[in-house]
Amino acid sequence: MKCPYCGYEETKVLDSRPVGNNTSIRRRRECLKCQGRFTTYERYEQNNIRIIKKDGRRELYDRKKILNGVMKACEKRPVTNEQIEEIIDNIEEKIRKSGKSEIASSEIGDKVMEQLKLVDQVAYVRFASVYKEFRDLESFLSAIKELKKN
Repeated sequence: MKCPYCGYEETKVLDSRPVGNNTSIRRRRECLKCQGRFTTYERYEQNNIRIIKKDGRRELYDRKKILNGVMKACEKRPVTNEQIEEIIDNIEEKIRKSGKSEIASSEIGDKVMEQLKLVDQVAYVRFASVYKEFRDLESFLSAIKELKKN
């Protein structure tokens, strides 16, 4: 594993632990040259799941796209990187267990909202505002009312 700080190619693993329902491993590493510390994640490769977009286009599943959306929703919120990784791992596990080779992007959006609702309500509303394309204040209020109901 190449050091992200100095580029040296030898590191040692300081700590390994399973994350996300044991579907991936988090490794804490240290560079043998500059002693910089960093974290890596190891997970098995997904089957080629295709996402069906709103306009009917199909594209390969990309974990980074969901990760970016969740990270934006959780920005400046008390949500850890480990919690975000766990959210994505839970969603991927549900997709895998469904056995589908194609899944609608709306299904993934719904799964993200389910997970965010459990972790942080402000992040949930932020994500919903983009995902549901809120156009006015009423849309925000109805999302907040939905949260209060549950």
